Amino acid sequence: MDIGADEFEESLPLLQELVLGADFVGLDIEFTGLRSNLSGPQQISLFDLPSEWYLKTRQSVQQFTICQIGLSVFSSIEGESNKYVAHSCNFFLFPTTFGVLDSEFSFQASSVQFLNQYGFDYNKFLKNGIPYMNEEQEKKIKHNILTGNWKVRSSLDKEQIKVVIDEVTRWLDLAEEGDWMTLPGIAGFQAFEIQLVLRKALPDIWTALRDQGVVVKKVSTQHRWYLENTSCDRESCWKEKILLSARGFSVFFQMLVKARKPLVGHNMMMDLLHLHEKFFRPLPESYDEFKLNIHNLFPVLIDTKNVTKDIWKELNFPKVSNLSEVYEVLNSDVNPTKNSGPVIIHASRCEKYVETKYPHEAAYDAFLCGSVLLKVAHLLLWKVHSAIPIPEPSFPLYLDVLAPYVNQVNLIRAGVPKINFAGPDFPSIRPPILILTVRRWPGVSEQQVYREFQNLCKFDVRRLTRSQFLLMTNKFKDTRSILKEYKCHPTLQISLYRYWRHSPNINCLLRVCGIVTTWAFIAFLLGRAGP
Repeated sequence: MDIGADEFEESLPLLQELVLGADFVGLDIEFTGLRSNLSGPQQISLFDLPSEWYLKTRQSVQQFTICQIGLSVFSSIEGESNKYVAHSCNFFLFPTTFGVLDSEFSFQASSVQFLNQYGFDYNKFLKNGIPYMNEEQEKKIKHNILTGNWKVRSSLDKEQIKVVIDEVTRWLDLAEEGDWMTLPGIAGFQAFEIQLVLRKALPDIWTALRDQGVVVKKVSTQHRWYLENTSCDRESCWKEKILLSARGFSVFFQMLVKARKPLVGHNMMMDLLHLHEKFFRPLPESYDEFKLNIHNLFPVLIDTKNVTKDIWKELNFPKVSNLSEVYEVLNSDVNPTKNSGPVIIHASRCEKYVETKYPHEAAYDAFLCGSVLLKVAHLLLWKVHSAIPIPEPSFPLYLDVLAPYVNQVNLIRAGVPKINFAGPDFPSIRPPILILTVRRWPGVSEQQVYREFQNLCKFDVRRLTRSQFLLMTNKFKDTRSILKEYKCHPTLQISLYRYWRHSPNINCLLRVCGIVTTWAFIAFLLGRAGP
């Protein structure tokens, strides 16, 4: 089910009902870009602490925006054992343009090409995107409304507004009191604005917003006065409607937060950063504050990337590279619980995913996230109870076996493989850092060192001293391979990095201590030799 600005407000009551009755919600987000092309020390690397990774990625999140959010709401079917129905919705979004609000964002060419490849509808994003704002932007709008400066930014230029006024004026010349006309195709902020303009320009008309557009009615002066002072459609009643329309998807975001349902994604770290920035508050500089905010918003997070990565090798499943491949493996005969696992059906208005795959369409990927979660949870339950009969499966039971993975979100290219949103991050389990000492290669750069090893394996490189570099990878086999390959190399000497032995700061401190000790010893000897 695709939802744009035209359908959104009407869909809110149903969406709220679905979320409140759900067991959990699957999430996927598509962006106008993923990561800024930063260079040098601003690039993310395996050397980054989580706080460093966050600060670098924060810049990209502020630069790009959301173009589509997919939600798949999973609910167990009452009276049927281990059976779930999924309501999957695509929301096309576009930042709110209102008063002083006029967001700037970038497109990344590779992201545009990627979404084009999978049939993304940029017309729906640009022309019918649901508005949204965060709490800071909402405060500005409320202030403008309270001070009377609530006129929306014009989406019709002055010439177009003049054309509308001329059209209504010509109609008025021939119309009689009680006659009405319709201005079709005007909705959202545009509808409020054009009504405001017409009512100020023409004293003998009244306006109303209907499904077919803005309706203009010819009225008497007395009837106009009466409507202005008694009608629930007068300007003072528009304020709440305008704010609701301007908040757009942020209204539903607050519903989702208040429902406190488990939120499920796949490699969902970027999704969480954008949810915070676009719908809650601008991302703080403090990494710990960001973690705390997300945990307060969504107390139960489950990243299927983190779960599947942990159990995949143990179960000897074939190698996978994306969410679709994970889903295919879990639905194949390789999965020992394929025939005993949960049954998942699509809701009546979401049948497009029954027979056809739509990879990288947000709602479809959100559905895959939820399905993978249920199937992996059943696998874990089967493992725990392998020696005894499996109890009657239920989602609370699945949550119990998933407990070690709750609030653990996968982190790509950083010093730790995952972030713990419920407390301190776990220590790194990355392979050890290597130190490269270069001989007879004056002026060597980090890029040259990287190119030296790129055909053998992929390492992140960081300069330590003029002739020493640190090397880091996320694969233990690469560490063993390079130590073996360069064991007797005449120019490049590689060994395990030891902080107390190789750190320039420690070496400097030891030299200073050595000098101080030497001078103290000399002073002591001279003192003894004195009279």
